[in-house]
Amino acid sequence: MSGHGLHSHPPHEEMVHHAAGGHGGERHSLSQWVAIFTAILAAFGAIVSYQGTHLMNEVLLQKNEAVLEKAKAADQWNYYQAVSTKLHMMELAIILAPDKAVGFKEKIAKYEQQKVSIQQSATEMEQKSEAANRESAHLNRPHNDLEIAMIFLQIAISLASITALTRRKWLFAIAGISAAGGIGLWMSAIFLF
Repeated sequence: MSGHGLHSHPPHEEMVHHAAGGHGGERHSLSQWVAIFTAILAAFGAIVSYQGTHLMNEVLLQKNEAVLEKAKAADQWNYYQAVSTKLHMMELAIILAPDKAVGFKEKIAKYEQQKVSIQQSATEMEQKSEAANRESAHLNRPHNDLEIAMIFLQIAISLASITALTRRKWLFAIAGISAAGGIGLWMSAIFLF
């Protein structure tokens, strides 16, 4: 009968086709919604993961800058101590050899000048270190929110997968709540930062 444009299916094929949601204008099945939901969450998860990684790199960069400036400041303070020691040696030399005091006084003046500039330099480096530490801490707060957002998105994907297996619609609702929480945290971390 297929020659006349009429085609019929056995009754069991019609039931399978109907159960699979194969009718043109009908609503999507729960499995299709779960698949769409999971794909969307996977895309959000990729974005959140990228932003979290990028932000962590910035946190680490600022932390490294803080450590570097702190090490430079420590070097300057060591240099300051060395110049102070030389200054005290010259002061002691004046007491022990007053007849050579003129040469020692010139060196004392030189060391006193050096101490001032070294102290300023060390203080500036310590301030840079503290500023980099503050920036690192400031950037770390939204990073923590992004990590928690990612956890909520992963929970939502897991619950959606279980929904597909068990056909329990209430699990899909909980997955939606978890996804909303994750997306909300992501938005607050990025847009309110």
